[in-house]
Amino acid sequence: MKSISLVILLNLIIVNSLFAQEREKTPIGGRPDIKGDLFLELGFNTLNNKPSELNTEFFKSRSFNVYYQYPINIFGVKSGFSFNPGIGIASDKFAFERGNNLFNNPEVGPNSSELLAVSEVYGDDIVLGVNNVGLNFLEVPLEFRYHFNKNNYDKSVRVAIGGKVGYLFQAQTKIAFSDSDGLERKIKDRQAFGFNQFRYGVHARLGFPGFNLWGYYGLNEVFQKNKGPFNTQATQFNFGVSIALF
Repeated sequence: MKSISLVILLNLIIVNSLFAQEREKTPIGGRPDIKGDLFLELGFNTLNNKPSELNTEFFKSRSFNVYYQYPINIFGVKSGFSFNPGIGIASDKFAFERGNNLFNNPEVGPNSSELLAVSEVYGDDIVLGVNNVGLNFLEVPLEFRYHFNKNNYDKSVRVAIGGKVGYLFQAQTKIAFSDSDGLERKIKDRQAFGFNQFRYGVHARLGFPGFNLWGYYGLNEVFQKNKGPFNTQATQFNFGVSIALF
């Protein structure tokens, strides 16, 4: 999380530096007059086309994304259409059912994973707490928007379709448990786990002033071929809500 926070902070500094001259004093509760959108996205994620062993716990499998997108008017200033490229950080967590998690598969090699019960690795007498896989991406979202209020895009209902390309810069498992003697352990294991280093997919957004509903469907497989558990060809689906900070 330290590396994610640093990248987010750098993004915010860059955005503020680029558009400081466009900032105007606004009333309390108003949005700063910076061209573009800074989105905080909250949501859930799941895997498609997977064996039942890779089922995830819904409420513990979450997404948190931060994106800045810059508007480029197309077909004229008041056409209602815009192209919005951007950049940001995406963070996904997967919590597998039945106390399972990913571990390196020695039969395949260092860049691989298999699904095992945590108790099988650390002992049957443990009490399991936190147990998830975290993936952190640097992403470039690209979307086309149509604004129904052609005179004021900021106060308009809008629909958007587009795509995202992401680069995986960190993957890790996080496990916390206590044993029969009361010893508490927290283990973070950072390695490749056979995940694809790049991901790409399509996304859609239904937007209201300051509030959006969004969905993302991955077009490539989450794991590299024959590197993930059960040689899965699972893809990813995310959805949630977002808040526009400006």
